[in-house]
Amino acid sequence: MELRDIEIFLTLSEELHFGRTAERLYISQARVSQAIRKQERLIGTTLFERTSRSVRLTPIGRRLAERLRLGYDTIRDAAAEAAEAARGLSGTLSIGIMGALGHEISDVVERFRAEHPGRDVRFCEVHFSDPFGPLRDGSADLLLLWLPVREADLTVGPVLLTEGRVLAVWTGHELADQPWVGMEDLAGRTVPGLEPGAPQEWRAAMLPSHTPGGRPVQPGPTARTFHEILTQVAAKRAVCPLNAHVLRYYTHPGVVFLPLRDAAPTSWVLVWRTSEETSLIRAFARAAEAAGPRPM
Repeated sequence: MELRDIEIFLTLSEELHFGRTAERLYISQARVSQAIRKQERLIGTTLFERTSRSVRLTPIGRRLAERLRLGYDTIRDAAAEAAEAARGLSGTLSIGIMGALGHEISDVVERFRAEHPGRDVRFCEVHFSDPFGPLRDGSADLLLLWLPVREADLTVGPVLLTEGRVLAVWTGHELADQPWVGMEDLAGRTVPGLEPGAPQEWRAAMLPSHTPGGRPVQPGPTARTFHEILTQVAAKRAVCPLNAHVLRYYTHPGVVFLPLRDAAPTSWVLVWRTSEETSLIRAFARAAEAAGPRPM
């Protein structure tokens, strides 16, 4: 069984969808079908149950996937380590983070360093206006970003952190003295716009165009960075939903943060380029998964 065919089989066993498997591996759907048929002929039995609506592993297919995964990961780790040694890599991971969030994963960094002596981590700052740029230009190996992330060339790893949200308003705003606010309080108000590089799904999740009740929310001037947002709020040009860790790390003259009681929680995950995955990236992802998702 060729290594590429094993990769196709294992990817299909995760996706359980021929189209998504083809998209993830940048191959045609016909190539996926061809590889699976070839493997089933070699083994002499069906590995997937296919219907017009679903794809499921057979019991034999499930056992094969479990056994192949161990060997496949070992082969990939060995090849990645050899390639890293050939390139003379220093063994340092660059992780892109927003603001002060590097502090929130310090335990994961220490676990990684303890388990892999001689390997290190450095942080670089990324902004929501171009969150994936540092991955694609090679300046970051990993990113810590909030969900959702729906990029075909990126792998979404384990959830590290979860948190609620707050609403930033200016001092003296009619809501500023409230103990909390809800998403309906955004109705008719202006929120910052985002630069074109920001993912559309982030706009919908953080800066919706309508409240849950269907009332419109007005888009305001665009912002590229978190501090530009705070400047807009302080200047009474917009209010803005934000992730709740701002309460711990930030103050700004003229800005008040109010608990946004019914906003969906935020989950922070590791993200990396699928084609650039290395043994170091997988090792850090395993350290993050062992730490487990936890509230900030």
